[in-house]
Amino acid sequence: MNFFLTTAIDYTNGAPHIGHAYEKVLADAIARYRRLKGDAVFFLTGVDQHGQKVQQSAQKQGVAPAEFVAGITSQFLSLWKTLDIRYDAWAATVDPVHKHCVQAMLQRLWETGHFYKAKQAGYYSVRQEQFLTDKERGPDGEFGPEWGEVVLIEEENYFFKLAGHRQWLLDFIDARSAAGKPFVLPDFRVAELRNAVEKLSGDLCISRPKSRLEWGIELPFDKDFVTYVWFDALSNYVSFAGYDPTPGADNAVFHSRWPALHVIGKDILVPPHGIYWPIMLRACGFSDTEMPTLLVHGWWNIAGSKMSKSQGNIVDPAELVKTFGVAATRYYLLSDIATGRDADFSEERLILRYNTDLANSLGNLLNRSLSMAKRYRGGAVKKSASPLAAFIAEKCAAYCRHMEAFEVHAAIESAWEIIGRCNGYVEETAPWKLAKDPACAEKLDGVLYTLAEALRILSILITPIIPESAEAIRSQLAWEGSVTLAQCEWGLLPDGHSLGDPVPVFPRIESK
Repeated sequence: MNFFLTTAIDYTNGAPHIGHAYEKVLADAIARYRRLKGDAVFFLTGVDQHGQKVQQSAQKQGVAPAEFVAGITSQFLSLWKTLDIRYDAWAATVDPVHKHCVQAMLQRLWETGHFYKAKQAGYYSVRQEQFLTDKERGPDGEFGPEWGEVVLIEEENYFFKLAGHRQWLLDFIDARSAAGKPFVLPDFRVAELRNAVEKLSGDLCISRPKSRLEWGIELPFDKDFVTYVWFDALSNYVSFAGYDPTPGADNAVFHSRWPALHVIGKDILVPPHGIYWPIMLRACGFSDTEMPTLLVHGWWNIAGSKMSKSQGNIVDPAELVKTFGVAATRYYLLSDIATGRDADFSEERLILRYNTDLANSLGNLLNRSLSMAKRYRGGAVKKSASPLAAFIAEKCAAYCRHMEAFEVHAAIESAWEIIGRCNGYVEETAPWKLAKDPACAEKLDGVLYTLAEALRILSILITPIIPESAEAIRSQLAWEGSVTLAQCEWGLLPDGHSLGDPVPVFPRIESK
């Protein structure tokens, strides 16, 4: 099965923060799980490099926009390498492939009557790069701080006939929900999107005059304008997957991948991904069955408040990795937040979860199991039946159900139930006592095999979460077999298999 996964491309107007890191780690875990299933995965991520804010930031630094975005882009690339993000394609909106796709889409929509030119006068948010209406005003009649600098502008622009698709989008959202395949996940986000669509009344300005913005993709039918940054950015999901809107183009590769799962933050569900994007696709000729699915994640907050540069509470993920390591950072981000919900970031909580779940539970299980096998049987295990086999199979099934539903935190809990049961099993059977009684030799063999085989299976289940550590565990188990979900079947460690020497994989983090 083909599985196409994308994340929102990151805006290159500032350095990456913990929200960027969480989104990519979440998507990476989903992609790695699908690879374990045997799916042909195409994981796309990248950077959004155009727009007025980028142009202004470059001007402040006295450099060209291209130079400015190249510097920010390098920070994202470095971080994804540090976090062990394994993507298959990289989207950069200055790429000629993307420019061709966007301009071909614009030309197609222009020729089919989806655009018109008109004068517009109104308040414009420089931060959000959009015109505002009275709906965006607060109870006091003013535009809130979330809009940043708001200026009054009057200019001529091109508009996309958005409002005419309102009823179709409502019907589409309802049909997907009725079929049990919501357009938006988690499904509690569906009502939020539907309410926003209900209020849709105006059209979308899709251009900016070059007189105030040159850093963008030029309209193919009017050289005095560039396209709106959202129309540019959203198109990356198809441009870098091989889509060519040119009439008669061969889109076989694209159709073998599409439709996609888009992993995005809740702040860009409405209106860009939930309203603009499906309508753009429909206008370009995409059918209802070719629409993507939106997986919407929550925010990492600080003491209940959203992280922001103005408040000085941004968490640098690169520093987290430098201080605590990749495993601690990835594990915390994936285990301490429910997909779709918000969570409070806490360094103390990160240390606690690492020490409790990784160092004490999993690390201790690995160390004691290998140590006992080495001490009592020279490191070789004898294949035996196990009273834990059925329990582990049940938890593996639960793990898969949760991962299929993108409930990564719950899948982790299922895996850790296996770890907890195995640690309990050690205490119940007391191998150090069995080793003293020759009559208990067979029972001791069973215990040692159970622990080694459980660890082999666990090393597969945690691969999407902490891939480097999972490989380290398999190395100590001396397991060189395939790493797929099919290999979670009980009993694949052969009779007489020799285990390696125990080496601490999760050294404890000592709090300051």
